[in-house]
This record gives sequence, structure tokens and C-alpha cells, in this order.
Amino acid sequence: MSNTVYEFPLNEKVRTYLRLEQLFKQLDYAQNCSEDWQFISFFDCFFTLLDLLERIDIRTDILKDIEAHKKNLQHWSKHPKIDQEALSQAMNKIIELREKLKNSNKIGTKLKDDRFLSSIRQRFSIPGATCSFDLPNLHFWLKQPEEKVQHDMKRWVGEFALIHQAIDITLSFLRERGRFETVTATNGFYQGVADDKNDLIRVFCAYNHNYYPTLSGNKYRYAIRFMFFEADSSGKVAVDYDTEFKLACC
Repeated sequence: MSNTVYEFPLNEKVRTYLRLEQLFKQLDYAQNCSEDWQFISFFDCFFTLLDLLERIDIRTDILKDIEAHKKNLQHWSKHPKIDQEALSQAMNKIIELREKLKNSNKIGTKLKDDRFLSSIRQRFSIPGATCSFDLPNLHFWLKQPEEKVQHDMKRWVGEFALIHQAIDITLSFLRERGRFETVTATNGFYQGVADDKNDLIRVFCAYNHNYYPTLSGNKYRYAIRFMFFEADSSGKVAVDYDTEFKLACC
């Protein structure tokens, strides 16, 4: 049986974290460019990420979360069976990250001063407006030696390195807070109560049964409804039989 994990945030902060994580993954993949159209995908993802980071004060939320992680590690250090060496490495890592974030400039500040990026950015918000006649300067850049192109890309992406690392660590700690338990959705429906510490609901289930989970709710309570990807023979779109799955509240 093939399974997959669906993740549902219970607040706007974690929703933003997950969006950033996905964009960073896309950007990492898009850096392996060789064709002109692939570079267009790189810039499209790059500017989307930059737009999102400019609209939110992500650093404040992350610093608060890192401080919470630090306190949790201090609490775990008192456990007699804890791996003290691994804990110490994790503690040093988040303390170093915290200090770097505190002393860093606003994300994307240097990128705003890049004349080339500024000259092409607006065109990427217009559908199909990235042809060579729209952006001859981009076409010129694409024909530069590979060493220069790669150097520029690494320099631009490097501006996100600190926040990228912070998102990875924060989501890693968040996901480790919850452990999967087997539950049953009666007639395809499951309702749960979230405690004050729950920020993320994770659903682990089969994806080859022609259904997927949807979630509605907030930080106090939530409901999971399983829906058919394609309506069954009678036209039903919602699962109407008991469905077993694994649930983790993080």
C-alpha cells in the first residue's frame, strides 16, 4: 500500500512557514538550470519567494520559535537517557542561528539594490512577459559565461540562506512534537480538539484509494473530511464509510 502525509496548519504563521519551505525546495531544484526556459522558472520562483518575505515580518516569529526550541532543549537535557552530545550540538546550532538572525539586515535588502534584478522583476508579474523582446537585458545575461551566471545565482540565493536554515530547523522541531496514532474517521469524518500547543495537523494515509483528506478549523478544534478524487459510481464526492488513518497533532 502506498501512503503519503498531508499537512494542515492551524494558524497563519505555520501556513507561511510551509509555503516558504515549498518555495525553498523549488528554488533549490530550479538552480540546476541549463536551458533558457529553466532560468525563467528560477527567476519566477525567486521573485515569488522575495515577494512573500517582503510582505511579512518572518524574522520576529522565527526568533520567538527558536527561543522556545532553546527552552525545550534545556528541559530535555534533564532527562537521564538523553544523548547529551547530540543535544549540545543542537543547542549550539540554534543559539548560533538566533544570534545571526538578530544581527542580520531585513531579508532582501541587498537584493533591492541589485539593478539587474530590479529591472526584470516587474515583468515576471505579467503572464508571458519574459520573452527576449520583453527583457533583452535578461537575454543578454543568459548568454554570459556559465561561471558568471552561476556566481550571480549563488549570490542572490545566498541572501536567503539564513532564513532557509531557520525555516528548516523550526519545522523540524514542530513536526517532531507529534507522534502518529491510528484513528478512524467514522463515515469519512473525524473531529478533534487541539490544545494550546498544536500548530500543525499531519494526516498519514493511503493515496491509492481514490480519496484525500481536507481539514477545516482553527487552533481550538478541527474537522477532517475525506473526499473522493473522482466521484464514485453513484455520484458521491465525500467518503461515506469508516476510514482508518494515522494522525499526528504537532
